[in-house]
Amino acid sequence: MMTILIYLFILVFVNFILLFLGLIINKRSYMDREKNSPFECGFDPSTHTRTPFSMRFFLLAVIFLIFDVEIILLMPLTMNIMNSNTHWPLTGSMMFLMILLMGLFHEWNQGSLNWMK
Repeated sequence: MMTILIYLFILVFVNFILLFLGLIINKRSYMDREKNSPFECGFDPSTHTRTPFSMRFFLLAVIFLIFDVEIILLMPLTMNIMNSNTHWPLTGSMMFLMILLMGLFHEWNQGSLNWMK
């Protein structure tokens, strides 16, 4: 029990030393106008807040989120394909990719992604 308390004390002491050194060494300016102004997704915050938002940025963000989630779903499939004795993980991943690509082509042909052409 005593060794745990000694380790805890050493860790807290090292953390305070590092925090104190960081506060002494930093060269941040707190009076900088640019750093104190809010940042609103690339728009100038002094303009009117209800300006219309471009659909290009919205669609790009949605496509990024969809493919980001799809990549997270595909990552474990490689290990399943390598460790499996059957063809089902490979078949399932191919069907998943085909559905994903058909959805992308459908969106492209519907005109929502005309800006990408």
